[in-house]
Amino acid sequence: MQIAFLLFHRVTALDAIGPYEVLQRLPNCEVVFVGAQRGEVRTENGKLGLTVDATLDEVPHPEVLVVPGGMGTRPLVKDETILGWIRQVHEASTFTTSVCTGSLLLAAAGLLDGITATTHWGAKDHLEKLGATYTEERVVQHGKIITAAGVSSGIDMALSLAAQLTDPVTAQVMQLYIEYDPQPPYDSGAASKASQAVWDRVEELRVMG
Repeated sequence: MQIAFLLFHRVTALDAIGPYEVLQRLPNCEVVFVGAQRGEVRTENGKLGLTVDATLDEVPHPEVLVVPGGMGTRPLVKDETILGWIRQVHEASTFTTSVCTGSLLLAAAGLLDGITATTHWGAKDHLEKLGATYTEERVVQHGKIITAAGVSSGIDMALSLAAQLTDPVTAQVMQLYIEYDPQPPYDSGAASKASQAVWDRVEELRVMG
């Protein structure tokens, strides 16, 4: 079973690496990092590099596709090379998935037309302009299409995917391996839960950035 992670410049690292840490441990699977060209891509702040090991042409039909998000998705919603590859993969895939704003690419490829999907809260309007119906749910599945919300939700998505590719017990083994037992010190991880003070600081940090 081949599991392909799409990489591109200005990707959000955990969108890819979170699911990778779950899925690369599954039995009888091959993980490949694929992109427009081989070599290094840099994450959003440019401080971390990830390596593309195979080009799009070299990975035509992976069983599973994971499309991470990041600011780099914005120009790719008009990149027909990337979108065409996603459509091609989806035709034969067992699962086509996204994390965070990776769903923008699935939507731009026409895969989310008229169905509910999730993404990072900051991109919900963009997602709907591309034909999907946004929902705040952490993981949304329609048949073989699975979308996950922002960043850390990719781990939840990968565990659900692992159970469907193998069985629930194996998925729980993957969870145990990575000791994924979230107990955050704050309950501000979703847009509907954040206080006004948090939203005010969001605006301040946007200005600073």
